[in-house]
Amino acid sequence: MSDRILVLVRHGQSEWNLKNLFTGWRDPALTEQGVMEAKRAGVRLKAEGLVFDAAFTSALTRAQNTCALILNEMGQGALEPVKNQALNERDYGDLSGLNKDDARGKWGEAQVHLWRRSYDVPPPGGESLRDTVARTLPYYVQEILPSVLRGNRTLVTAHGNSLRALIMVLEKHTPESILKRELATGSPIIYRLNADSTVEQKLDLAA
Repeated sequence: MSDRILVLVRHGQSEWNLKNLFTGWRDPALTEQGVMEAKRAGVRLKAEGLVFDAAFTSALTRAQNTCALILNEMGQGALEPVKNQALNERDYGDLSGLNKDDARGKWGEAQVHLWRRSYDVPPPGGESLRDTVARTLPYYVQEILPSVLRGNRTLVTAHGNSLRALIMVLEKHTPESILKRELATGSPIIYRLNADSTVEQKLDLAA
């Protein structure tokens, strides 16, 4: 088997996840549970025998703190991650900071569902999943994938929708099927890649 290893982890639970708020590019901290989820991810990855050579994360605190907590649990606190807003969560625009139930009351269940679960319809002032893919995938292709293909065991801590953009390519999802791909907070997915960047093996460490 190859050493071309890519690990994706959605950040641990944030304060706004707990409050059922649209978060997007807003920057709430991790909850106590989120901190525990990140630490547990580090314990699990260490148990798999992994040692990382490179790490990437978003420009948002919840992803950066998740990355730091994972690396500390693995005894790799000195590894400095590359931070880039290309890995940020989908921008929810005018929905950011709103309770999801309140948003349904304002715009209606059907409209909010369309914004959340369609591939290419953005909320007012925000991004669709297609927009997020268009932002995230070039960064993956130009920066993250070359690291993995060089044999660097690479950790990416980011967000539900920015990680969906990567998973869409790795797992060969369609615009329809990727919408159903759920990602638990703080749960690592380990991919071992072939030399042509396709997936040789996948291990999901979801709780």
